[in-house]
Amino acid sequence: MSKSRKAAAPKLLLEERRRLIVEQVEAQGRVTVEELVQRFGISAVTIRADLEALDRAGALTRSHGGAVPVAPSQQDTPLTIKETRHHPQKRRIGEAAAKLVQDGETIIIDSGSTTVEIARALRQRRWNELTVITNALNIALELSGLSGVRVMMLGGMLRPTSYSLAGPDAEQALSRLSADRLFLGVDGLDPAIGVTTPDPLEASLNALMVRVSRQTVAVLDASKFGQRSLSVIAPMKALDMVISDASAPAEYVEALEGLGVQLQLV
Repeated sequence: MSKSRKAAAPKLLLEERRRLIVEQVEAQGRVTVEELVQRFGISAVTIRADLEALDRAGALTRSHGGAVPVAPSQQDTPLTIKETRHHPQKRRIGEAAAKLVQDGETIIIDSGSTTVEIARALRQRRWNELTVITNALNIALELSGLSGVRVMMLGGMLRPTSYSLAGPDAEQALSRLSADRLFLGVDGLDPAIGVTTPDPLEASLNALMVRVSRQTVAVLDASKFGQRSLSVIAPMKALDMVISDASAPAEYVEALEGLGVQLQLV
């Protein structure tokens, strides 16, 4: 082999490569097949297959020679797609949120693509006693089998887009419980109306989570600021803390501080 030949870059797993493609499309506003070929060192045929798969999944929109971001909507985006968006920020937010949890606490972890990062961070710590209440199947699986961690699943009707349970049965189960801290995932935060989510059943359950918790911590990446979804979970005054990423717009930072909501940017 010639000494001048560059060493081959390590190959990425399919899921990770597609996640990075989505992040690049959203960061740049548009990406071409040629750019992605250069970045990942793979064939144009493979890149086109990635773009077509991501387009079918709703993560981006295929265009001539490349791709553009998917148009915003009020639809309930599948969790598998949400997890590809702003993943580094969500991971940092999850790690920061997990640091708030103390041994012996009872916490509620709501469903969502950011809240699952909290569960993944909690897996990295040793626990003597921790009780986690959740309505999310994937979060329960993340924490199952951990020594010292007791997981309580709420019942209800399964929402396939979010792997979550909601409805009257879930609310009845939750109404008999209490928690030290709630980690709430939201799809939109607007200081004028509060935090929102697309599904009315989920919003009703989330509102009850707020009521049975001593502290409510909303976790959301900066893209959620200024967004409004169909169903209001709670007004801003119901939040004790918001954890987001450092690209949060200054106007929303000032608005939250003015409302007395503690804000942590990571």
